[in-house]
Amino acid sequence: MKAIIPVAGAGTKLRPHTYTQPKALIPLAGKTILSIIIDQLKEAGIKDFIFIIGYLGEKIQDYVTDKYPELNCSFITQNERFGTGHAIDLTREIVGDEELLIVLGDTIAEYDLKIVMDSPYSMLGVKKVDDPRNFGVAEIDEDNFISRVVEKPSIPKSNLALVGIYRIKETVQLFDCLKKVNDNNIRSYNEFSLTDALECMIQQGAKFKFFKVSNWFDCGKKETLLESNAILLKKFGGNIPENNNFQNTIIIQPVSIGEGCVINNSVIGPNVAIGEHSIINHSILKDSIIGAYSNINEIVLNNSLIGSDAEVKGVSRNLNIGDNTAIDLGGGTK
Repeated sequence: MKAIIPVAGAGTKLRPHTYTQPKALIPLAGKTILSIIIDQLKEAGIKDFIFIIGYLGEKIQDYVTDKYPELNCSFITQNERFGTGHAIDLTREIVGDEELLIVLGDTIAEYDLKIVMDSPYSMLGVKKVDDPRNFGVAEIDEDNFISRVVEKPSIPKSNLALVGIYRIKETVQLFDCLKKVNDNNIRSYNEFSLTDALECMIQQGAKFKFFKVSNWFDCGKKETLLESNAILLKKFGGNIPENNNFQNTIIIQPVSIGEGCVINNSVIGPNVAIGEHSIINHSILKDSIIGAYSNINEIVLNNSLIGSDAEVKGVSRNLNIGDNTAIDLGGGTK
């Protein structure tokens, strides 16, 4: 089985971070979004990967090649972003008729991958959501097969959202349907959608089962990325280097701190991930992600996302406060 991971998107909702870093390489709970996905598939025995790259794609290729030399990896460039269906169609010659596991490059979910791989049917990952109008949606028949899938329906007939994990057994049929979608210029929201190709397969008689994911971590924007970071830190247990260089510092778990960091006179945590070789001085960090090689001085950060090689410095204050005084250092005194 081959795994396809599309990572060509520009990640516009995470700008300014994605101006210089692919969304898939944004740090998360001491790892990256992409490494969490790859590690999950690798642990299930998958060794053959196809990465569809585009924006800042050379950074994806360098990262995967360096971190996972034991995997068999191919890289295909999607020069024009015409949608997920178009991206998958680019892999046609490499895939041939082998079975596929497609995992979108920003999809981190908890599920039993062995059950998915062992199923005699193609399978689509789903999760119930409150408002399915922003997702692909799966409708289920009385025999628990998927009877229809539709991309971002204005009037949903189901609340089962497609999470971005697709196990495909009928690979030749998938590519035939992708060609049909392209040839007939079938578009959803001006893109060639993988959902439309899956619906074509269903109409032609392909049988799809569904599997529910227990957790689905949203990494699409800053607020949800920080929420996912906190949950995954609790799951992974955090990480602190044994031979660390921390002086007069309090660590409140869960926290993940990269190798080579220097931290002095600070409070770190909870729910903080710090990249390697960063320097933290006289600061308090909570519910935040700090990139590698960054320098943080004399500041309190909460719910913050700081990129790599960044410098943030606050204002050092010396106060002499009398009784019955309230001071708001952000807005003045009273």
